[in-house]
Amino acid sequence: MKIDVLTLFPKMFESPFEESIIKRAIKKGLVDIKIHNLRDWAIDDYGSVDDKPFGGDVGMLIRVEPVYKALKQISNVEFLMSNEGKEKRQKENKTRIIMMSARGKKFDQAKAEELSKLDHIVLLAGHYEGFDQRISDYMIDEEISIGDYVLTGGELAAMVVIDSVSRLIPGVLGKDESSKAESWSWVEIDGQKIRTVEYPQYTRPRDFMGKTVPEVLLSGDPKKIKEWQTEQVRKTIK
Repeated sequence: MKIDVLTLFPKMFESPFEESIIKRAIKKGLVDIKIHNLRDWAIDDYGSVDDKPFGGDVGMLIRVEPVYKALKQISNVEFLMSNEGKEKRQKENKTRIIMMSARGKKFDQAKAEELSKLDHIVLLAGHYEGFDQRISDYMIDEEISIGDYVLTGGELAAMVVIDSVSRLIPGVLGKDESSKAESWSWVEIDGQKIRTVEYPQYTRPRDFMGKTVPEVLLSGDPKKIKEWQTEQVRKTIK
């Protein structure tokens, strides 16, 4: 999968993707992550990409021109500033362009699974007071929020999406594909498939300060252990 990120603060992404699973996925060639500085497409020699909003609101907005030029180059598609042009682009282009936005649809495991099946994702990490509305109207495919709270920018949100999506790509977690048996993956309870958190797990020591591991897990009986795990998951269902 190819993932491009458009941001004003590219250095924020250096450390998270130089560790652990994401680093190994990049090394294996399973994920190709490129971070682009929006100021490379600035409107002047000073690196300007923002301006005051019309109407007198506070803060600064990211202008439409640098984003237009950047997305055109990164995604290799032509953006027509019309609803018809957007619909035509979405039908013909295999790239999904996503804006990290407080008003976007709440990100969840189902969305992560959907995105993990794509070949190319472009993430816009907003800053200041956000983007000129015309970017949202005509240049992106969807807006995503990672929660009902305010961050200083969209960079952290983009990192969350990249991490969650990347680990679902076949081969990233290894041959065991452990993502199929963890929290928010599909499980069957009482004949119904649902998403919920994983059951409690224990390791050595068996007894720690009087707190012991449930006896059923030490029984060696796979059927009883499975029943116990299912019951623990059932308790989490709301």
